[in-house]
Amino acid sequence: MNIVEYENYQENKDHSLADFPYNTYLCSIPLDFTEVPLHWHDEMEIIYIKKGHGIVTVDFRSYHVEGPNLILVRPGQLHSIEQYLDDSMEYENILFSPNLLMSKAEESRIMDFMSGFLSGLIRVPTHYTPVYPYYEDIASCIDACDEIMKTRPQGYEFFIKSKLFELLFVLDNRCKNFGPEDSNKKTLEKMRIVLKYVENHYRDHIAVADVAKISGFSESHFMRYFKDAMGSSFIDYLKDYRLTMAARMLQSSEESILIISEEAGFSNLSYFNRSFKDKYKMTPREYRKQCQ
Repeated sequence: MNIVEYENYQENKDHSLADFPYNTYLCSIPLDFTEVPLHWHDEMEIIYIKKGHGIVTVDFRSYHVEGPNLILVRPGQLHSIEQYLDDSMEYENILFSPNLLMSKAEESRIMDFMSGFLSGLIRVPTHYTPVYPYYEDIASCIDACDEIMKTRPQGYEFFIKSKLFELLFVLDNRCKNFGPEDSNKKTLEKMRIVLKYVENHYRDHIAVADVAKISGFSESHFMRYFKDAMGSSFIDYLKDYRLTMAARMLQSSEESILIISEEAGFSNLSYFNRSFKDKYKMTPREYRKQCQ
């Protein structure tokens, strides 16, 4: 798995097999990376925490998770994963295309539920812990898929689809309308536009006026909006994102530190080195050596 692609705001990596859009990744924080910045994608995602503790944020709502917990992320939802204090966390990412369960031949009842679920009109919980009444019903579907994915015998695709439909049955029949209400849809839509712009242009010079314009705000309104939604100024958030991308490039690339700083959007090497040390408590060179 390419860490730089994985940690980009809108994941554009094809997570699934070309002929069967379902795949899984085993990850560890901070062994693989210290954080997964806020991002979104068009696939369904289930974050299955196996061991340890961490923080998962979905549409600006933070969840303190520990193994064994499950987080359900709909397509388009903003989400991030980060370390909790000094704890480590092992988790599995399960990603699949909603189209796997939708076709013209399916019964209208399935299509009605899927349409309502994907749009957020049908609410289900995001965070599932072992004390949740139907946790075992949900976890057993995922565990069964994990087990067959180890060997992928002939016809395993039918088995996985059957378990995903079983999962939908549990969500529809037992968990429906118990999830958090989407009270900030307009904020989320605007933020998706901003994050997409940063994803595409973080290597370039980005002026607040440019981002305010594409989000439909004046500069002053945008700065207030962003800080209220994200908890930091846009300038600070952009710098932090660029530093995160630079750290991933230091892990995965052999380019010089100067080149990496420029590719991450920094025009001054001294400023980059100071900012990097402020965030990671070590120089870029020391960070690269530690990751080898």
